Amino acid sequence: MVTLENCPLFALLPAKEMAELKAVAQTRSFADEQEIFKKGDQGDGIYMVAAGEVKISALVGDKTRHVFASCGPGEVFGEMAVIDDKTRSATATASGQTLVYFIPRAETLRLLAGAPQIAVELVKEISGRLREFNRQYVDEVLQAERLSLVGRFARSIVHDLKNPLTIISLTAEMTYRETLSPEVRKRAPQIIARQVERISEMVSEILEYTEGNPQGALVTEAVNYADFVRQLFNEISPELALKLAILELENEPPSVSINLAPKRLQRVFYNLLHNATDAMPRGGRIRLRFRVTAGEVITEVEDTGPGIAPEIAGKLFDAFATFGKAHGTGLGLTICKKIIEDHGGRIAARNEPGQGAIFTFTLPRPQ
Repeated sequence: MVTLENCPLFALLPAKEMAELKAVAQTRSFADEQEIFKKGDQGDGIYMVAAGEVKISALVGDKTRHVFASCGPGEVFGEMAVIDDKTRSATATASGQTLVYFIPRAETLRLLAGAPQIAVELVKEISGRLREFNRQYVDEVLQAERLSLVGRFARSIVHDLKNPLTIISLTAEMTYRETLSPEVRKRAPQIIARQVERISEMVSEILEYTEGNPQGALVTEAVNYADFVRQLFNEISPELALKLAILELENEPPSVSINLAPKRLQRVFYNLLHNATDAMPRGGRIRLRFRVTAGEVITEVEDTGPGIAPEIAGKLFDAFATFGKAHGTGLGLTICKKIIEDHGGRIAARNEPGQGAIFTFTLPRPQ
């Protein structure tokens, strides 16, 4: 059992003041889980734990009680409501059989006025407790955010994988139909292999994003942009048709050589085109158009959907920013931005009156 003389807060008191303190201090005993005071009670005095332990807690939400501090023998609690003359901001509960000293508010204030060292020690006590509370709060917020991020990444991966998995499933079913021509049956394994490769690319891309690979680590090759776009157009058009979306080339892609990483740039097209189909659940048209300047190739992807919601416009390319999508998290556009910037280009989005969303990205031409 810790006496008042052994309490760090009162240890420096002269003998006379200590005798006066002991005369007014009341000894109180509490059983396990018994409330010493509760939130909203008047701050009528401070307490010191003589034996046992006291838990300081508060309700989080409507039902969850969170313990954010504990006080053992020799520690003081309940001082804040005494100093600022406010009601208790938390609940104090005994943990096990507990014995405390109670010092009324009037005596506490008299001690603070007559013994400056007590005031200094009390400020240190409050400061230490606030620091510990802040540390616990930050740790718990970070942990909650980590768990939230894990969940969001998991949902994002599932969302991105659904499209190729759907193609694989439908193609596999088609191979069992006796009415299919030998040509279609022959193409089926190629379609499935391509979708499996695409899944692998998606997972690698997400892993690369989460690992934060440095900009400039991109491995590029000289590619004819027209050939790249036409091949991608032929591959993805049937997939978009399953979602009632018609992909159109508004003008011919420019036959110019660009240094790019084909598989990574394909991911940009896939993300933008599938985002467009998500915005047009009843079908619609997606148009690709191109412009060439002296220094770059400009590609625009326009859909006939409702356009970009004002609520999301300012943070469209932020990680996990999403609006109005049941399964999306917005990670796809964040990856698009990273891929384009890794290529040395820029990406942006806008709405045009009477039209849907328009995504524009640039790719630099070799000098």
